[in-house]
Amino acid sequence: MTDMTKPRRRARAAALATAAAVAGVALAACTAPGAAPSSSSTSAPTPVTVVPNVAPPVAPAAGTGDARALQQAFLDVVARVRPEVVEVATNSDLGSGIIYDNRGDIVTNDHVVGSATSFQVQTVNGQVFPATLVGAYPQGDIAVVRVTQPLGFRPASFADSAPLAPGTIVFAVGSPLGLSSSVTEGIVSYNGRPVSEGNGVNLPSTIQTSAAINPGNSGGALVDLDGDVVGIPTLAALDSEAGGQAGGIGFAIPSDSVRPIADQLIATGHVTNSGAAVMQIDGSDAVDASGNPVGVLVGSVPAQSGPAHAGVVAGDIVTSLDGRPTPTLAELGNVVAGLRSGQTVTAAIVTPAGRHENVSIVLDHLGV
Repeated sequence: MTDMTKPRRRARAAALATAAAVAGVALAACTAPGAAPSSSSTSAPTPVTVVPNVAPPVAPAAGTGDARALQQAFLDVVARVRPEVVEVATNSDLGSGIIYDNRGDIVTNDHVVGSATSFQVQTVNGQVFPATLVGAYPQGDIAVVRVTQPLGFRPASFADSAPLAPGTIVFAVGSPLGLSSSVTEGIVSYNGRPVSEGNGVNLPSTIQTSAAINPGNSGGALVDLDGDVVGIPTLAALDSEAGGQAGGIGFAIPSDSVRPIADQLIATGHVTNSGAAVMQIDGSDAVDASGNPVGVLVGSVPAQSGPAHAGVVAGDIVTSLDGRPTPTLAELGNVVAGLRSGQTVTAAIVTPAGRHENVSIVLDHLGV
């Protein structure tokens, strides 16, 4: 199960961030042993020349050049990216952020800023700058804060996240546990994983990664081998049985979702077109006689909404949407989160009279 943690507190308490363990790659050198000295003799004695008993030169180990090239690529990425990621702190909490443009805008997670409107931003060289809130989009867990003084560092470069394939090497850069400018490495485990933050926020498509992400990494950067930002680390997987973070499983908001939201926040202070969908009903979990969830009981339907136009009324039970079962309101939210506004989908419903019907619903736009 995925869950959220709190942002890192000044007293180093639990931080609102995400967690995952590093998936490292062990490279084994394979060297060939030197040949053993050999001797020969003839029937007649001959002068013997004594030479030091040393092994002949050993050829470079297979893969050594590739390993060094990979190491240099890592060094280049770290050197480029660390100055582009900052620490974002409120009076009580601490997270990370990414320098977004030359105007001093910094993109981070909404759960990092919380209810605060003023912040302290610390750069890689330890300088601290005051910042104020530009805007926040809680539904997508994205926010922007602004420093009015020149930071002296170039903004980060963002790449498209859609092409990321499992196995792609990525780095998480941020301030885990208050350790600013920390870098960890892993791979993309899955691209497009829908997850819920557990607070009513459903993220329809996240990047699952094994790069180590700890409390305080929230709002930082997930970057590829080119040093381009492909996501913002946001969620952790928790092991309910072990009572702690599940190793090797963390989630980042993809850059393709971050950029359009950040651009709107910077332009107007709010989001006018998220592209996200909503099914406008007031509902609750419906259960059978044994208490098992069977669907979403519709309480009310706003006039002129997609469900209203489709004929959905109070008392209907939505049992599936777009071919996916919706036994609970939370699961219905997860399904809708993976769809787009304006999309027409089929909903299976049970009417108050007990009839099973399929209706076509045009999903509405998720407002702010």
